[in-house]
Amino acid sequence: MYLSGAELRGRVGELGAQIASDYEGREPVLVTILKGAFVFLADLSRALTIPHALDFVVLAGYEGALGGRSKIRLIKDLDLIIAGRDVILVENVVDTGLTLNYLRKLLTLRRPASLSIATLLDRPYRRLVDDLPVRYIGFVVPDEYFVGYGFDLDERHRNLPELRVAKFRRT
Repeated sequence: MYLSGAELRGRVGELGAQIASDYEGREPVLVTILKGAFVFLADLSRALTIPHALDFVVLAGYEGALGGRSKIRLIKDLDLIIAGRDVILVENVVDTGLTLNYLRKLLTLRRPASLSIATLLDRPYRRLVDDLPVRYIGFVVPDEYFVGYGFDLDERHRNLPELRVAKFRRT
C-alpha cells in the first residue's frame, strides 16, 4: 500500500479546509474529468464547508489525422455556465499537464472569474506545461502506476479505499 484510506481522507480534509478558507463568501464550481478523479471529487466536495457546485467533462485522446502527435477532444461538455464564476479543476494526477492545459484553455474562453487546479497527486518533474495554476496539491508522488481511490487498471480497482502501486507481471 502506498497511501492508506486514512492518509487520503486526512489530506483531502486539509485541502477542503484550505479551499473553503480561500473561497469563503463565494460559491466555486468544482469541475473534474471523468472517470479517474470522481472519488477524489466526491471526498473533496464532502470536505468543503462552503456552498459549491459540481460539474463534469469527458475528454478523449486520439492520433492526429496524419498520425504523429496525440490530440484531445471533448466528448461531454459542462452542463453549467461558468462565466463570472470561480472554477476549480479537480484532477486525480497532474503529470505532463497537456490534457489539463487543453481543458484550462477551453474553459478560460468561457470567462470564469478565476480558474485554479486541485490535484490529489502531482508529478511536477514530468511537467511539460510551465504555467499551470496548480494551487492545491495532495501529495507529490514518484513515477509509479497507482490503483485504488479512483485510479484503475483496465477499469478495475477504482473502488479500493487506499492507493496502491500496481504490480505488473512480465510475460
